Amino acid sequence: MKVSVNKRNPNSKGLQQLRLVYYYGVVEGEDGKKRPKRDYEPLELYVYQSPKTQAERQHNKEMLRQAEAARSARLVESHANKFQLEDRVKLASSFYEYYDRLTSTKESGSTSNYSIWVSAGKHLRSYHGRAELTFEEIDKKFLEGFRKYLLEEPLTKSKSELAVLTAKLAKNTASSYFNKVRAALNEAYREGIIRDNPVQRVKSVKAENTKRTYLTLDEVRAMTKAECRYDVLKRAFLFSCTTGLRWSDINKLTWSEIEEFEPGHYRIIFDQQKLKNGGNSLVYLDLPDSAVTLLNIQNKEGPDDRVFVGLKYNSYMNVALLQWAMRAGITKHVTFHAGRHTFAVAQLNRGVDIYSLSRLLGHSELRTTEIYADILESRRVTAMRSFPDIFEEQAKEFGSCCPHCGQQANP
Repeated sequence: MKVSVNKRNPNSKGLQQLRLVYYYGVVEGEDGKKRPKRDYEPLELYVYQSPKTQAERQHNKEMLRQAEAARSARLVESHANKFQLEDRVKLASSFYEYYDRLTSTKESGSTSNYSIWVSAGKHLRSYHGRAELTFEEIDKKFLEGFRKYLLEEPLTKSKSELAVLTAKLAKNTASSYFNKVRAALNEAYREGIIRDNPVQRVKSVKAENTKRTYLTLDEVRAMTKAECRYDVLKRAFLFSCTTGLRWSDINKLTWSEIEEFEPGHYRIIFDQQKLKNGGNSLVYLDLPDSAVTLLNIQNKEGPDDRVFVGLKYNSYMNVALLQWAMRAGITKHVTFHAGRHTFAVAQLNRGVDIYSLSRLLGHSELRTTEIYADILESRRVTAMRSFPDIFEEQAKEFGSCCPHCGQQANP
């Protein structure tokens, strides 16, 4: 839109009224002809058509100055209104639609990361309780309520379906879900959809260093011998223990990804996850004989068929896994992910270096793998502290300090 100052025809006193002319461009009329579209705003300002004195000329100069000031003010108002209108439109747009679009961009990356985005969206909808959520509705109070909801309200899927007990989300799970919504709002702020980002004024859910449950090799052997309700679950879990693969990677594993590169020797070739630089992490994983046995290669089907047909992530299989572990005499809280932890700890115990293990696990950052090294270090410290005092009787002979009282032994 353009704004200009215009003079109307003079009146009987020879004065011309000033007015603002708003030009909106060319529009097509009903007759098909294009004409300029204009609006006019009369101003209570008049100038002499033919000023004859210095006073009249000064008067005209002042009137034109005021008209120009009015023109500038209208332009500023027009731009402000335009931005306000754009902001109102953006704030009134659907956050759910934006979040879902953002979630869909994660689908080609890490399966576990994508599933967290999906689950976080479901919990947000459950908390909000309505079909639509606009950006305008999301303020500090809303986000603090969502944070509290994640920490105090929802049940984990497996527990709620079986009604075993009323369990809240694990704190680290709540942290992951809240961080996905935080990430979506941060992205909307960067894109200019919101000019104020309320999530910056809300505390994150702080993640905790959790104890990673893993099995010893003797415990793995015990589970191999014990009965499991679902054969596919047994084979898949033991496959994770021997390869370190995640549940998501095992679940989607197809026969086309398994290659016999030498007679009787197999490996997996697949994209394990999306890297931060946008590239794919192509993984070549040689399979030990114990893992090959679990594949049931004699029952191999089409190249696009799943290897572990019937494997599902649901409450029944989670409970079946716990019951299977109990039959093997294991009292630890065993989840499917414990198989991956078992593989990692076993490899470090065998002397595999942290860098090689990081590649085997498909970690994009070494610090993720270092958690397993911390587990081993903790075990070493415990082992050394529990080492028996074999020199207690010889303390006098050695003239050492008593380890209990700290006093020098008598020579």
